[in-house]
Amino acid sequence: MPSRNLLVILVAGVVSIACYAKAERNRYVSVLAEAMSLVEHNFLEPVDERTLFQGAMDGMVGSLGDQYSSYIPPSDFGEFQESLDQQFGGVGIVVEMHPETKLLTVMSPLVNTPAYAAGLRSGDVILEIDGQSTRDMAMSDAVAVMRGKPGSEVALTVRRPQAEAPLEFRLQRAIIPVESVLGDTRQPDGSWNYFLEENPRIGYIRMMTFGDHTVEELFKALRQYEKHEIDALILDLRDNAGGYLNAAIDVSNMLIDTGRIVSTRGRDGAVRASYEASPSKTQFPRDKPMAVLVNGYTASAAEIVAACLQDHGRAVVVGMRSWGKGTVQNVIPIEGGDSALKLTTASYWRPSGKNIHRGKDVGEDGDWGVRPDPGFVIPLSEQAAEKIHHFRRQRDIVLRLGEEPPPYEFRITQPDDGTDAPDPEDDGDAETSQPKPPPGQADAIEKWSDDPQLRRAVEHLQEQIETKELAARKA
Repeated sequence: MPSRNLLVILVAGVVSIACYAKAERNRYVSVLAEAMSLVEHNFLEPVDERTLFQGAMDGMVGSLGDQYSSYIPPSDFGEFQESLDQQFGGVGIVVEMHPETKLLTVMSPLVNTPAYAAGLRSGDVILEIDGQSTRDMAMSDAVAVMRGKPGSEVALTVRRPQAEAPLEFRLQRAIIPVESVLGDTRQPDGSWNYFLEENPRIGYIRMMTFGDHTVEELFKALRQYEKHEIDALILDLRDNAGGYLNAAIDVSNMLIDTGRIVSTRGRDGAVRASYEASPSKTQFPRDKPMAVLVNGYTASAAEIVAACLQDHGRAVVVGMRSWGKGTVQNVIPIEGGDSALKLTTASYWRPSGKNIHRGKDVGEDGDWGVRPDPGFVIPLSEQAAEKIHHFRRQRDIVLRLGEEPPPYEFRITQPDDGTDAPDPEDDGDAETSQPKPPPGQADAIEKWSDDPQLRRAVEHLQEQIETKELAARKA
């Protein structure tokens, strides 16, 4: 036998013995196994080992008292990975349950996907999936059925407004990329315009998450400003729940040229790592003013970016106080990579030395999260926030050449009524023009599209631009 193989066997043996010895030292391992066996064989109702194991894992992690640590079972691990990988196997449509008909409705096909190529349109009602009626199907179940292994097929029966009979589509699933960096409006080819339609002098970038491709997408967005020069930039981080720490660091470095971005600390409070900006990675000019939009659902990696830009005086923060999640979770694969432990292992601290995280016993007056700058706190009612969300989703609709937008429609909905497209398909493409209101509703559309947080950011940046121009004229 080759000496290399002997070495591998020897190392494996040593590791196995070490693991066995460690397990032997943990007296609770055998107790847990004994308890599971007793329940399995003596409980009144039949219960399998997998159910008991998952319950034990959930209970163990739950006892930590940390809402961000969790056990991710095999049934959920694939979807969890998709949300960060920014891709999944599917047909490429964003769907919703229509607020009135409660029917599964296509909100938008995604450009360059099987659904788009086959001709599915916004407003199509999906009646059947592989012959199964969607009438009583939960939206999450419908999405799960439409997703699947790339190359496999799925059949959709669709009812289209004005069509005499249902349409049949047989689609071959493919890898569907999910955008994390969005703009304000769409160009005719479906690509984003990363500047405000109402004020093209100001750039506008919406970041939905911090995933595998976020840095690359942001780089491409910033390159658009070389062709269409802007005087200021708005970075919209509202409803961004975060993602990868490294992505947040790289995004921050693209917008600042020097100084600390963030640092992390372990359980002993000692600094584990400190991340500094490098001028060579900066992609946006320092002399152009910026504003960052945040709200109560801006969290984690998104808070790192907002805090970094605020602490360095690079941008004014507008909106509402952020969520307050300042901890780092490591995703540790177990069971041969079929499941994982998401475990809090460190906390991160903003450049000013303050901790973003809101601890268990910290009240509203505590120093946590990212607060808007003085004079830039713009609270929103639930109804106003819903209107803004609806407006943005309407702009995400993909329209083919000559296709009319769906009728203007807005309903105040409850958060759990299924009208929101599920993540990660929520990053659809947008239309090239706003939906048109019916006659007599011109005033409604103005209120519907109003965004006081965005408007305040624009007002501030316009003042900065005018001040800069005045100074240049005097010089």
